[in-house]
Amino acid sequence: MELETLKDLYVDELKDLYSAENQILKALPRMIKVSTHPQLKRAFTTHERQTREHVKRLERICKELGVSPKGKKCEGMEGLLKEGKSLIAEKPDPEVLDAGLLSAAQHVEHYEMAGYGTVRTYARQLGYENQAELLQRTLNEEGETDHLLTALAESSINVDAEE
Repeated sequence: MELETLKDLYVDELKDLYSAENQILKALPRMIKVSTHPQLKRAFTTHERQTREHVKRLERICKELGVSPKGKKCEGMEGLLKEGKSLIAEKPDPEVLDAGLLSAAQHVEHYEMAGYGTVRTYARQLGYENQAELLQRTLNEEGETDHLLTALAESSINVDAEE
């Protein structure tokens, strides 16, 4: 796809996010399985449900634009998830693994927030207000997940890993 207009870039970024979200959906079951902290498992499970909704929103937006959400691989997300996979392969102590998984998840959340903030701004610039609202909703959910993970890290998970 040639990127000649802001709309072209918008569509390209939506496809990138679609790829990222689908990669996350493949990684979350493993993260849920190997994490030991009950609240972390619950946070990952909740985010898996949210991620399915994020995929549906992206599909809806792409349908409105008359484009397929498929056709691009998000290499940034691939790299972030590979780091999490490497952590799991190292087989650290369970408390340390939970802290590392939480850190990896926050890297993912921040990457997503950057992407969703960008496409939301493009949508507004292009006059796609309904799409901008959907993207803002996803951005809000990503931010809420990040705040939840920070609270878990500070209240228990990092404390447990330190001991």
